[in-house]
Amino acid sequence: MDDRYIKIPSGCGLSGIMSKNGGLFSGEKIIISICNMKERGNGLGSGFASYGIYPEFKNYWCFHIMYNEERAINITENYLKEKFKIIHSEPIPTKKLNTLSFIPLLYRYFLDFKEEFIENGISEEDFIIKVVMFINRNIENSFVFSSGKNMGIFKGVGEPDEIAEFYRIYDYKGYIWVSHNRFPTNTVGWWGGAHPFGILDWSVVHNGEISSYGINRRYLENFGYFCTLFTDTEVITYLFDLLHRKHGHNFEIIGNILASPFWFQIERVEDEDYRKFLKILRIIYGPCLINGPFSIIVANSEYMIGMTDRIKLRPLVYGEDEEFYYISSEEAAIRIVSKEIKKTINAEAGKPVIFKVKWQK
Repeated sequence: MDDRYIKIPSGCGLSGIMSKNGGLFSGEKIIISICNMKERGNGLGSGFASYGIYPEFKNYWCFHIMYNEERAINITENYLKEKFKIIHSEPIPTKKLNTLSFIPLLYRYFLDFKEEFIENGISEEDFIIKVVMFINRNIENSFVFSSGKNMGIFKGVGEPDEIAEFYRIYDYKGYIWVSHNRFPTNTVGWWGGAHPFGILDWSVVHNGEISSYGINRRYLENFGYFCTLFTDTEVITYLFDLLHRKHGHNFEIIGNILASPFWFQIERVEDEDYRKFLKILRIIYGPCLINGPFSIIVANSEYMIGMTDRIKLRPLVYGEDEEFYYISSEEAAIRIVSKEIKKTINAEAGKPVIFKVKWQK
């Protein structure tokens, strides 16, 4: 039997690579890594996110938008013209592949703010989120799937090597790369539902399934985040933006919110102040708790973070060499791209591992 049809109980494949000093490197490295785990997918979704790929437009917000029909293009572009100055727009460069089907129309837009919106007192980030949510909820057949600065998400329905070839990932150079090979469980396989998911400069890839999706989604709606892409992973992206950017929590605290210890574990914490702190987090942020098996890689313009659920039902491995940090579902996907790997460490349940770029002087 073809290996593609053997279901892997531990699910999807994740891979992330970060240059320690922010140096740019080709997408070929991440392609090799994720394609080493092709048996973790079944061709129903793959994708890549990269940072530093648009240096000539680095000061502008970049929207990647997929359209399911041509009529949606004019409607969306007229809306964007109302809200922004469009500095540059074009179809996302792709390569024709006969193995891919149901391909949407794919465009990218580099956007600057109009003065009247800056004067309204809303932050740039909050304004971007409002625009993304409006398009994804109200403009039929139009979906913003990437909305950061100097970064981009490229995803679709196909094997990772097919999606890499389609988007010509090898032509891009970035200082962080994150990738995903999907084995859909409870959600449909479609172009917008492939990973990574993103908002602003966040990108998230996820192995597992979220049984708390309903309560997570309803909680986020109170803060203006709406899930429209029919995949449970979307809530993780918005939770990171809410908890880190809006509420100001560091990633260790976010780990204790999203993968909170069980109540009996909290009661066993010896430090009284820390025990009280964990209880307060659990009470205030109960709707943010992610139930179900998961391992995730989360990135933004400065960090790459790996984390599993609180009993580690999905695998995650960390590694580093002289130049790079690595996070992957399997050690083999790290060693295939690094012959000088110092060591690899298996993730600890519910504890985020945080890598930060140390910029070259």
